[in-house]
Amino acid sequence: MTPLQTFRLPSAVTRAHRPLGQDLIAAWQSDGIFQIRATPAQQAAMETALAASRAFCGRPFEEKAAHVSDLTYSGYVASGEEETAGEKDGSEIFTVCPDIPADDRRVIEHWPCHGPAPWPSASYARAMKDYMAAVGGIGHRLLRLVALGLGLDDPDRFTRLTADGWHHMRVLRFPPADAGSARGIGSHTDYGLLVIAAQDEVGGLHIRPPVPGERRGRNWLPDESMAGRYEHDEPWTYVTPVPGVLTVFPGDIMQFMTDGTLLSTPHKVRLADRERYTLAYFHEPAFNAVARPLSRPDGDEYIHYGTHFTSMFRRCYPDRVTTRRMDAEGGLKVLDRLREEALRATG
Repeated sequence: MTPLQTFRLPSAVTRAHRPLGQDLIAAWQSDGIFQIRATPAQQAAMETALAASRAFCGRPFEEKAAHVSDLTYSGYVASGEEETAGEKDGSEIFTVCPDIPADDRRVIEHWPCHGPAPWPSASYARAMKDYMAAVGGIGHRLLRLVALGLGLDDPDRFTRLTADGWHHMRVLRFPPADAGSARGIGSHTDYGLLVIAAQDEVGGLHIRPPVPGERRGRNWLPDESMAGRYEHDEPWTYVTPVPGVLTVFPGDIMQFMTDGTLLSTPHKVRLADRERYTLAYFHEPAFNAVARPLSRPDGDEYIHYGTHFTSMFRRCYPDRVTTRRMDAEGGLKVLDRLREEALRATG
């Protein structure tokens, strides 16, 4: 098996790093994924976050299930609560969304998905926030490199969208495979801009590289979901766990903005013979940001990130207490107003 291409990032990105950006683009276009070598500080933050996840998942179910918010989609998700293409996933999850105080104006005005995170402990919160801060710096530099690699004159074409970004993370535990199924998560693409993932030594992630002539759905449209597609069709690449690296691949918004020059990477998880832990970080636009194709910045096509994020989570959790409260308080009307204001502000 050919190892994935692995890169080291500079501490700061300048125009002189355009060749590195081109190499990153080429790796995505050939493999759908590449790896970044973590620094010792990033590796330490990763190990602390994984250890905190193991400790939390070892607590009784009733204790874990209490950490759910009716304001934000942060919090605990039990194994089997999520589905991909109509089939239950085996993953157990703690979702970490922006932790916004209850007295923040956006919470008071009932902005959808805004509120305090239901942390299980102060130490868990500190571990996750420290890790996300470390990986967020990677995301910022990667987006500058991607802009340079795409030949854009403006290296901050993406990072302006991600200033005050709605960065969030899925902290996942996968149980051991049983006699009935080895499915952890079914084939899907991720809805955002950039995915940076860390996995423990067990392994189970498979990604689908770009396939010439294969049509990739536009997952941001309700009738073109990639969920379940190609799940049993080769080729799939097993992502071998390597100590001290992070794996990086594009999400749906990157595909949208680049008109398919960079395709959102389908991936799935197969269960192993023992439990597995992983951290999936999403480096995202601001909640009220508007993304448009790079080739048509003044066109009619757009993705309003807050609407997109809310729609994806409502699709995943139609019966969650967060969705029910949003409906009761008219959160979607607030979202419509925010989207119209953002569109007027961006022309």
